[in-house]
Amino acid sequence: MSATRVPEAVNVLLVEDDAVIRRSVQLALERYGYQVDVTGDGLDGLDAVRAGAHDVLILDVMLPGLDGISLCRRVREETLTPILMMSARGDALDVVAGLEAGADDYVVKPVDIPVLVARIRSLLRRATFRDHPAAEPVRQEPIAAGEPSSRHRHLPAEDVPDLLTFGGLTIDPRGLDVCLDGRAVALTPTELRLLLVFAENPGTVLDRRRLLREVWDYGWEGDTRVVDLCVVRLRKKIGADRIETVRGFGYKLLRS
Repeated sequence: MSATRVPEAVNVLLVEDDAVIRRSVQLALERYGYQVDVTGDGLDGLDAVRAGAHDVLILDVMLPGLDGISLCRRVREETLTPILMMSARGDALDVVAGLEAGADDYVVKPVDIPVLVARIRSLLRRATFRDHPAAEPVRQEPIAAGEPSSRHRHLPAEDVPDLLTFGGLTIDPRGLDVCLDGRAVALTPTELRLLLVFAENPGTVLDRRRLLREVWDYGWEGDTRVVDLCVVRLRKKIGADRIETVRGFGYKLLRS
């Protein structure tokens, strides 16, 4: 298998207590051009997050010193850096706990490296979009459920509205700032992208599969729990009554 290298240096922090897994994942990611820092302890991982500038964090769930869920929660209190959890066998409780703690996505062990790399690239696209909004205007034409995301067309920057307002919620699609009742709301790149997709389609029910494609860049069947848990986190930040659940279909952002 030939590895497609990343165009620029990307710093990844891998926190995994199993030495064999840690080394194999590190070597595999380095083959793709990533710079990988590693540690096998949760407390050491927290110190590494605080000491270094990492673009993506990969956290195992079961860690000595500080477990991966608690580490994820502590990291989220200090940074919006994308977090990918690694869970053995995709244990439902681990997955839900990690996503609730603030993780953006997860992979199942034993790790499939091409899948891991695809998830990392997706996280990086969201983070880059957050840091450089002018490079990728996010206003897109609505698509019907089931249609491929390749039909999206980005509008010229001048066609992107200055502000989107939904009651006390204000979104600046150009500067990617979000305010609730005049106060800034800190969102992770994934939460922001999810909110923008909702804001581009106010009052429209968006099913989970479409959200997986547009927000998480899944080109294959993904776990819809990542959508549900991200919606839960987003509701906590912008108000529980602003995103309505339409049972059996999906979610919609209320117009006011």
